[in-house]
Amino acid sequence: MARTKVVIMGAAGRDFHNFNCLFRDNEDYDVVAFTATQIPDIEDRTYPVELAGSLYPDGIPILPEADLQKLVTENDIDEVWFSYSDVPHSYVMHKGSEVIGWGPHFGICSATKTMIESTKPVIAITAVRTGVGKSQTTRYVSRILKEMGRRVVAIRHPMPYGDLAKQACQRFETYEDLDRHRCTIEEREEYEPHIDSGFVVYAGVDYEMIVREAEKEADVILWDGGNNDTPFYRPDLHITLVDPHRAGHELSYYPGETNLRISDLLIVNKVDTADPVKVEQVLETCHEANPGARTIKCRSVITVDEPELIEGKRALVVEDGPTLTHGGMEYGAGWFAAKQAGAAEIVDARPNAVGTIKETYEKFPNAAKILPAMGYGDQQVKDLEETINATDADVVVEGTPIDLKRIISVNKPIANVRYELEEVEPGTIEEMVAEAINKA
Repeated sequence: MARTKVVIMGAAGRDFHNFNCLFRDNEDYDVVAFTATQIPDIEDRTYPVELAGSLYPDGIPILPEADLQKLVTENDIDEVWFSYSDVPHSYVMHKGSEVIGWGPHFGICSATKTMIESTKPVIAITAVRTGVGKSQTTRYVSRILKEMGRRVVAIRHPMPYGDLAKQACQRFETYEDLDRHRCTIEEREEYEPHIDSGFVVYAGVDYEMIVREAEKEADVILWDGGNNDTPFYRPDLHITLVDPHRAGHELSYYPGETNLRISDLLIVNKVDTADPVKVEQVLETCHEANPGARTIKCRSVITVDEPELIEGKRALVVEDGPTLTHGGMEYGAGWFAAKQAGAAEIVDARPNAVGTIKETYEKFPNAAKILPAMGYGDQQVKDLEETINATDADVVVEGTPIDLKRIISVNKPIANVRYELEEVEPGTIEEMVAEAINKA
């Protein structure tokens, strides 16, 4: 019988995981190609034979999503599977409408059938959109587990933007590990806070291999989700963040709505800076969409290490890149910190933007108020450095989770911003964490 010919639409993460779980070594299917979008410069690679398995002795090509119609037509594709995250529901169905018009079936993989079982308790942190506060929640839960005397290993959603075979299973414990693996700014933003807290973090491509390695040194696995994707491991406690700054997105973005509906605990975050009407709106949505979950309110408490650098000064605010790009936000913690510290002006970096940073502004005009810390490759890091140094400002307010000075040379003082989760009514998260790990 002929094998079903498949294309997997992705963005270097969920697509590879879906392949590993559902298609690798499955003789009923022939995955002809992956397509790639959303992240710069991740196409025109090959999913290597070391990861693809014996059915693919030459590996599997990764092609631009812009070539999808040609790929479908020339290869008589039977099925196309959508496998990336943080996009509107309408976007997914527009893609689906195109595909089914060309002839193939169009599908979305199950959240639960692509969850791997761990031998250790798993706590998963996810969100309905990028930039809601997953990282600060992960730190908060990590501290709870540490106080309980549990050894915590964090496993981060994939960001394999380099050599996929070498990135199959990565372990990070020190800053030297970050340098050795040539981590991008986006990777460092996710890994450094774990290292700063004294925890080991794993990431990579093959998440079966990763969890088996992590289980050797962990009492509890902490799934640190990416974008608004669903967990790669079956959780004993599933926590999802909901953002009142983007009220309504919890029901209109894929696959964040799935997280909303299947979680055990829903956290409405940033209530200290959001419109109270919007807070009530998302609380009501949480209760209606997932009445079995517990729902709590949390603050995102913003602090600055040297606020005196900001007061009365012209500030250039640098924020987490993905929050401003496919996350769609117009500002982040750095913007709030600059305002709270009394900045005389928040400087527009666009007139001085160069290269890929200029292209980012053109593609994402919502980011106009601040500077997204884009750094998916060496050229973007160079362009970011040049843009910062060319912008006429007194101080850089860094709203990213990392220390940019480790990566670039800046000709201005930097005020670092930190943001931490705080329960409005403390105790629920600790109670549910204890219950989950004791029951597992």
